[in-house]
Amino acid sequence: MQEALYEKLLNIKTTGEELWSDKINHYHPYQATLYEALEDLFKEYSLTTNDNIVDFGCGKGRLNFYINYYFNSTVTGIEMDDKYYKECLLNKENYLKMHKKSSNKINFECCFAQNYQIKPLENKFYFFNPFSVQIFRKIIDNIIISAYEYNKAVDLILYYPSEDYIYYLENETSFILHKEIRISNLYGKDSQEVFLIYKFEY
Repeated sequence: MQEALYEKLLNIKTTGEELWSDKINHYHPYQATLYEALEDLFKEYSLTTNDNIVDFGCGKGRLNFYINYYFNSTVTGIEMDDKYYKECLLNKENYLKMHKKSSNKINFECCFAQNYQIKPLENKFYFFNPFSVQIFRKIIDNIIISAYEYNKAVDLILYYPSEDYIYYLENETSFILHKEIRISNLYGKDSQEVFLIYKFEY
């Protein structure tokens, strides 16, 4: 399904790329995950209504609405930029006008990702290379602490992963690579067009 058709189906506006000032250190420009990529991901990776997904650097919330629509999972988007955060809230309002979903299963918070407090039921965490590995390390530390504190297994979903992220996870943490999902129409031209699923079993 084309990007515009998904936007119409979900009644949201999340398209486009935007460049940021060089003064914003450690955080990367906004770019939503392609719907085409999400289709390939969820052909091989499933969610349930009991899953709680956190999208770090959620932008305008595309992943959150896609997951809630197809899986009725609880989703939380973390976004540091106030402009994008407000667009998330507007998208949520428009999404709920068209789809009879529970509003408390779609949440957004405007804060720095490394300051977000992981909640007890949150068990899956999504990253589209949103910031530097220094910030990524702090977030992974928070996730691991939460896993031990609440005796839970957690998954990391990395799209277009950086070599720094991969090296850190595989050499300095207990996360294990579970699955690699290649984007069928894009991987041949760019080997980073892939999802990596890492698991941490408590």
